[in-house]
Amino acid sequence: MIVLAVLFSALLHAIWNSLAHAAADRLVGFALIGLVDAAGGALMIAFAGLPPAGAWPFIIASAALHVVYNLLLLVSYELGEFSQMYPLARGISPLVVALVSIVLLAHALPFTQLAGVLAVSAGLIGLVLVGGRPGRKDLPALTAAVLTGFTIAAYTVVDGVGVMNSPLLAYTGWMFLLQGPPLAIIALVRRGRELPAAIRTNAVPGVAGGVISMVAYTIVLWAQTSGALAPIAALRETSIVFGALIGALFLGERLGGRRAIAAGVVLAGVLLISLP
Repeated sequence: MIVLAVLFSALLHAIWNSLAHAAADRLVGFALIGLVDAAGGALMIAFAGLPPAGAWPFIIASAALHVVYNLLLLVSYELGEFSQMYPLARGISPLVVALVSIVLLAHALPFTQLAGVLAVSAGLIGLVLVGGRPGRKDLPALTAAVLTGFTIAAYTVVDGVGVMNSPLLAYTGWMFLLQGPPLAIIALVRRGRELPAAIRTNAVPGVAGGVISMVAYTIVLWAQTSGALAPIAALRETSIVFGALIGALFLGERLGGRRAIAAGVVLAGVLLISLP
């Protein structure tokens, strides 16, 4: 059940990222996504109320990390190609989460699940190298993507621990409410009088992306209540496989044999993670 839910979340994640990347003004697109998340968080809070006092440090840290994540993801998309930046960021995260889970949180991983985490990460990073070895000119974009990956790992660990100390809707609602406004404020400062027109242009991908991202991450937080941080983090990163398929089927992008092999390695990792 958890595996299927996280795979569905990965599909949703690929969809909202493709919408965000396709936005004519990505900053405004991300800002709209944040505002939708904030509105959804407020709705959750109306039903769930306040979380326990011990959950607040995790909620605040998670919200801050999500703001940094969105900014780094935005920079990555501005500097590099989607087909390289997205898999690199997502591929690094499971490795970091696995190491943190083992070393700091003392979560023992069965051999098959550890092998699955490594396979998923190797396959996703392989997707980055399909187009050839990156050159010096690619370093700024790659640096942004790598930092994005570490940020993903950081909020995954924070949320994995924090959601165990609070009712799901209370934790999720406050996290979404706090993380949404900062990007909207940045967009207001950067775009000024041009913002209303930019909002009209980017309303569909922004609002749709916000709704889909909120549903996707709520599913992940629910799954993390099981405590299996590393396997869930790895399963989430199958979103890049869905992204490649979306690109090939709907955006006219070429999948190619090497990319298909790398995707197959990811799927093999998913099967290993799914084993009891």
